[in-house]
Order: sequence, then structure tokens, then C-alpha cells
Amino acid sequence: MSGFEYQILVVCMGNICRSPTAKGFLDKHIFLNRLDEKVKVDSAGTHSYHIGHQPDPRSQAAARQANVDIAGDRSRKIRSEDFHQYHEILVMDKLNLNDVRAQAPAGSPAVIQLIMDDLPDYGLREVPDPYYGGETGFTRVVDMLDQVAAAICQRLIAQHK
Repeated sequence: MSGFEYQILVVCMGNICRSPTAKGFLDKHIFLNRLDEKVKVDSAGTHSYHIGHQPDPRSQAAARQANVDIAGDRSRKIRSEDFHQYHEILVMDKLNLNDVRAQAPAGSPAVIQLIMDDLPDYGLREVPDPYYGGETGFTRVVDMLDQVAAAICQRLIAQHK
């Protein structure tokens, strides 16, 4: 176990678009809210398609436009120990939610939910996969994840006062 008080894992399918972007924006808002010594974030995928790869160049470019650098991340698949290490596992869509819940070992203490549950008024419950879409899909994902990361930080501040 690390020295962090609270740990969050963000998960999508391949861990090269949505989840590394979510991690980048969570890291940004955690830093801005001075939670970086207390909260740790990582990302993973439900599938092993891209293990060891950097985030998709389009995700990197969209995040960079918002002054977030995700180039240092490397894709990995979710592991059984993640369900005991992380307090929350936040997933991008219902397919990933079902996959993660199916992989959860019995007795796992991690809260598993959709990441957009923290932003119920946004109008979308799922973060769409931009992989097969155009550039606007990546920009939309950045907007969603930036807003939900801010909301998650506000929830953490309220919970841990």
C-alpha cells in the first residue's frame, strides 16, 4: 500500500484515450486543490490491446490544448490487486462498468461506478469512446473529463474534511 490516504483508478477499454485523459485531468485538479499529497490516481484498461503504449496521439493533443500532459502514461490492464488497492474505480461507460464488476474479486472494498456519476447534470452518464471518431470527439471527452475531475475533487474535499 502506498503512503496516500486515498487512491482512485480510472478505467476504459484500452487505456489509451479516455482513462489516461481522466487521470491527467484528475491530477490537474488534485494539484490545484492541494490534494496531491493525499490523493493518488492511476489508469487502466479492461482489455490488453495496448499494454505499454502511450496514450493515443489525438488524446495527447486534445489534453495538451488544455495544458494537461498525458504523454508519460503507459497503458496497462486492470489487475485483481487493484480492487484492494484503490478506494474508487471510476469507469467511462456501462460496458466497462460491467467488465470491471465481473472482474472484481469477492470481498473487494473498492467502490466501482461510472465517472460521470459525479456530474449528474452534465446530460451524459457515459464518456463516449473517441477512438474511431474525429477530432471533435477527443475535444468533447477533454471537456467532460475536465468538468468531472473538478467535481470529483470537490466531493473529495467535502468527504475528507
